[in-house]
Amino acid sequence: MTTLFANAKLVDPVTDSTTEGWLLAQEGRIAATGTGAPPKAPAGSTVIDCTGACLAPGIVDLGVKVGEPGERHKESFKTAGKAAAAGGVTTMVIRPDTLTPIDSPETLEFVMRRGTETTPVHIAAMATLTRSRAGREMSEIGFLKDAGAVAFTDGDHVLTDPRVLARCFTYARSLGALVIGHVQDPGLSGGGCITSGKFATLRGLPGVPPMAERLGLERDLALVEMTGARYHADQITTSVALPALRRAKDAGLDVTAGISIHHLTLNTLDIGDYRTFFKVKPPLRHEEDRLEMVSALREGLIDILCSMHTPQDEESKRLPFEEAAAGAVGLETLLPAALRLFHSGDLTLPALFRAMAMNPAKRLGLDAGTLTLGAPADLVLFDPHAPFVLDRFKLHSKSKNTPFDGARMQGRVRGTWVAGLRVFE
Repeated sequence: MTTLFANAKLVDPVTDSTTEGWLLAQEGRIAATGTGAPPKAPAGSTVIDCTGACLAPGIVDLGVKVGEPGERHKESFKTAGKAAAAGGVTTMVIRPDTLTPIDSPETLEFVMRRGTETTPVHIAAMATLTRSRAGREMSEIGFLKDAGAVAFTDGDHVLTDPRVLARCFTYARSLGALVIGHVQDPGLSGGGCITSGKFATLRGLPGVPPMAERLGLERDLALVEMTGARYHADQITTSVALPALRRAKDAGLDVTAGISIHHLTLNTLDIGDYRTFFKVKPPLRHEEDRLEMVSALREGLIDILCSMHTPQDEESKRLPFEEAAAGAVGLETLLPAALRLFHSGDLTLPALFRAMAMNPAKRLGLDAGTLTLGAPADLVLFDPHAPFVLDRFKLHSKSKNTPFDGARMQGRVRGTWVAGLRVFE
């Protein structure tokens, strides 16, 4: 299990650099790196000539939905694992919003065992904050954390009772557990399917005002200030929410924020003539908001970039826009879509992998996301300039609901390694 990667461009989010060099992986970990010509390969090792392609830490995708248990017809661990490996994702952090929610140690143990047995990549699991995501009774956070849950969230079921949420925050703080919130005020966002504005009016669709996100975030941050909890906002997508996030960070609160690749590279006009593959939650935003989010990610105000992989079957998407299910697959499209920001000059490669690999691993306490000596040899080798046209039927995911179907993209994964073992070629 010794592999020498030669003639690579090493993308290091720790040093914020891209350098031509080599990397030696031994016994599942990074044993050495260097610039220039590689050393003589150890006896019996495998030599990979990268021919100038980029070698980066494997992506840690925070917020992947897998259909098990309950919705295997949408996505199984087997198909999700293949999609992750093909997309350069070496750790899937799965969401608990399954048909049978992950709200007990037994369900968590089943999910972890099932994922470990059937996927070639690492699995980390989140658990629900309240039982059945109903917002009434706190989950067994202590037992779930002991069983391996890396964070707690009710997903897009926003907890409406601030007293219950405060109790959850207080208990989570006492255990050092991370709480992840979906910052949308349900009173303003309920029933909406598109960001409010002129385009929504022209299409005759019920809108969601951007202020719904700010109200949801302000409430959660106030409770974080009161309880001292560790908190992560799963998706910040509007410019009106950024000042509250900045104030919280400046005040020293233990707060981070994320965004999905769809909100960072698409806007509400992409919906066009009611194209339901572009229906996500929260809805796609105006172009001005998208540009503000790119700037926020570049400066580090937004910390994490993820796919928010949400598989939906054809039957739930082939409906009128207002009735169609929200969500899009993203495990395989996260990297090439993110490279749009690199090719446009908005973000460097180290900045992208800081948001996709290093920061999520650090926030969740996972040993991953860097090229430092001794780190796990979870790696992705990719050509950022390789062009292709995306065909959704060639995706490994069981569901094919991607907004990038037919899109011209740049950036192909040439290989993925997990603990030094090649899992995709």
